[in-house]
Amino acid sequence: MDQTTIIVMVDGLDPEYLESCPTPRLRELADAGFMLEAKAMMPTVTNVNNVSLITASYPQEHGITSNYWLDQADASEHYMESAEYVESQTMFQRAQALGARSLLVTSKDKLRRLLSSGTTLNVSSEQPPDWVASGVGEPPPIYSIEVNQWVIKAANYILERERFDLVYLTTTDYAMHTFSPEHPESARHLSLLDEAIGKLMETVPDARIMITADHGMSAKSEMINLESVLADKGIRSQAVPIIKDRYTVHHSNLGGCIYLYLEDGDTASALDVLNNTDGVDRAYSRAEAAEKFRLMPQRIGDIMALGSERVVFGNPAEVTMPESLRSHGSLHEERVPIIGCGAGFEGFEFRENRDLGRYVFERVLV
Repeated sequence: MDQTTIIVMVDGLDPEYLESCPTPRLRELADAGFMLEAKAMMPTVTNVNNVSLITASYPQEHGITSNYWLDQADASEHYMESAEYVESQTMFQRAQALGARSLLVTSKDKLRRLLSSGTTLNVSSEQPPDWVASGVGEPPPIYSIEVNQWVIKAANYILERERFDLVYLTTTDYAMHTFSPEHPESARHLSLLDEAIGKLMETVPDARIMITADHGMSAKSEMINLESVLADKGIRSQAVPIIKDRYTVHHSNLGGCIYLYLEDGDTASALDVLNNTDGVDRAYSRAEAAEKFRLMPQRIGDIMALGSERVVFGNPAEVTMPESLRSHGSLHEERVPIIGCGAGFEGFEFRENRDLGRYVFERVLV
């Protein structure tokens, strides 16, 4: 392959950040190519959307339906953060089969474990190889603004030394969970990313680059305990947050979508209660959710509930809602930007962030 393709997945990059924060290098790329708004996959969480992109498929096919999964077959619970849960071919596996070289650099090590099958080289800021840490510098803490800049710098350092056909970079959304688009720290975070991406393009000037996000972000002000809501009506359930992962400082496992597993199986009664609860935009049965959002039915709850824009779901006995919480998971965080620059985009339509992967499969790895 005579051209390197670079994809940058900026975790939590709601379009409002690009509207509020100066990003001159990204604007240059957009002016030379294109920038548009598209949709993320549902639920709007990190694992679902990264895997949808790298497989160019929907969750009904690749099987990643949340960050965390309750397997009803044996009542076991799992963080869905390793490649064993991915049921579809990744772009890295396709590249490997074609003899192409691929590079993955992530902030979170969970994403390195989840996404890396087939990669020639994979690196995370949490467990970097010694030679990368020596060359780039020790990575900043995962709960920092600077860690995402390190990811881009690490990719740049590697690309100065080796050639890769396909490069996938994915960051962490600590900054977006913590700071609104208008906050000065958001401008600093985007400035660091913008500068690093600019230098990356100087290192590989003939590269084709695509930039998107896995989900948007909303300010949240109300927590609703749906287990309690149902219990008040005599319906016993177990709620499993789809946003749940090991990085709880970001979001306290509070998101705008949740799966409910019913103990008595009275789905119709539970749906009636939930769909008449203030703060619940809509609750769907397993079959309805699987069809509407293209989810693998055996990996979701009996019910999928979506919150209104300011609502998250959680149990106050287990978690205290932070005074200032920004989070995601619902349809209100579905909007994401797509920026593309380079040759070969003519006639290709981007409607979802998943389409970046579709582009790679249909136009690059052929």
